[in-house]
Amino acid sequence: MKKYSKYLVVAMSALAFAFSTGTLIKVNATPASSAAIPAQPVDLTFAAEKSLPSVVHILSTKNSKIQTVEVESDPFSDFFSDPFGFFGNPGRGDGGKQKRSVRTPKKQGSGSGVIISTDGYIVTNNHVVADADELTVTLNDNKEYSARIIGTDKTTDLALIKIDGKNLPAITIANSEDIKVGEWVLAVGNPFNLTNTVTAGIVSAKGRSLYQNGVESFIQTDAAINPGNSGGALVNTRGELIGINAMLYSQTGSFSGYGFAIPTSIMNKVVDDLKKYGTVQRAVIGIQGSDVKNYVDSQKDQGKDIDLGTMEGIYVAKVSEESAAEEAGLKEGDVIIAIDGKEVNKMADLQEFLAKKRPGDKVSITYMRDKKKSTKSVTLKNEQGNTQLVKKADLDVLGGNFREISNSQKQQLNIGYGIEVIKVNAGKLKDCGITKGFIIQRVNDNMIKSIDDLQNVVKEASTSKDPVLYVQGIYPTGKKAYFAIPLDEN
Repeated sequence: MKKYSKYLVVAMSALAFAFSTGTLIKVNATPASSAAIPAQPVDLTFAAEKSLPSVVHILSTKNSKIQTVEVESDPFSDFFSDPFGFFGNPGRGDGGKQKRSVRTPKKQGSGSGVIISTDGYIVTNNHVVADADELTVTLNDNKEYSARIIGTDKTTDLALIKIDGKNLPAITIANSEDIKVGEWVLAVGNPFNLTNTVTAGIVSAKGRSLYQNGVESFIQTDAAINPGNSGGALVNTRGELIGINAMLYSQTGSFSGYGFAIPTSIMNKVVDDLKKYGTVQRAVIGIQGSDVKNYVDSQKDQGKDIDLGTMEGIYVAKVSEESAAEEAGLKEGDVIIAIDGKEVNKMADLQEFLAKKRPGDKVSITYMRDKKKSTKSVTLKNEQGNTQLVKKADLDVLGGNFREISNSQKQQLNIGYGIEVIKVNAGKLKDCGITKGFIIQRVNDNMIKSIDDLQNVVKEASTSKDPVLYVQGIYPTGKKAYFAIPLDEN
């Protein structure tokens, strides 16, 4: 069997350096018979005119910063600068290394976004705005705005940003579940910084998984999607939004046949949660598994003959402890075939369904065991194993004030980074015994060089399956210490 190297390329113009030149080929199709089902209109000008004003260009800027890095010590440099160590070498680290300050270069990337409300809410991809210090949004009429991030979700690769504007051209949002394979669609965006670009194609498939994000149920299209299209709109023939363009499938880095969009059925729930809670309320059943076909094929490769009674559905490979699935009685070897009476033929179907639910919602699961069908009601839980709404914690939960350490502290303690606790109030720090003067260096294996670093780690941990901060640091005396700080309310 031949093996082909395939790549999933995130469609951002800043990440693409080499492009292939395509060949335009005119194909003369055989006329359809008069008995065929009437085709959709090929005039897509209405859809283009309606959707173009709602799609924006996003310039993401990551400013230059000074960082402390460890480099191998240069023995000749050390000898000529201070051969006997009379003046000390405070920048010298352990193991023959030195700590030096370097300035990172300014970085910029671009993508697209879609205006979904007249007061300035814009949906785009998480990878378009991730780690940005500045966001500049340019509308179809060339007006520029500064944008702020309302919330991001790596799991679906979606982000919600906002500009201060009124009476903006918001797009009409359609239900992506209503689209059919073969429908005409337009991809609207800013590929290669070519603003206000429209390409046409059809819906090639639905519920496609590419195993790049945690939650996937992509709309596949052959409308050209290239670097810079990320976050742009996939619209139907009425100019209504059915998906957010996210990825292209390519062997070259440029469009070569298929693009993928996140359906509005997933987008709507993510946007609503980011507005209300600042984070996505993700419901889980508590299983690990795969498409039945993939499981059966893998068993055949091992010489095993498997008959589950169906070739469609989701094979349950593992049931998590204290999960909704365990409480409902699901077991390894079961095959989930429907939820709330709707067929689920593959994992992407299940993910799309769950992406619209919240912890505490009740659903019915139909599954097969020993080729017999059963239905059970389950209460969905969050990733932390309960039905409570997850709240993204802020630094306030720690109950402390912080500042970056000074150069003199770095020299005295022979460390390259950290933030000092300068005040302890009522909160998590006090509860676990951290006192004023303690220098935090690492949290959950992340280096903490700034207050922003700590803020980001706290937010990420608060919504994770294990909402605990594992803190490493050092006291002014040089004594190292370790703490575990639970962030849940229990």
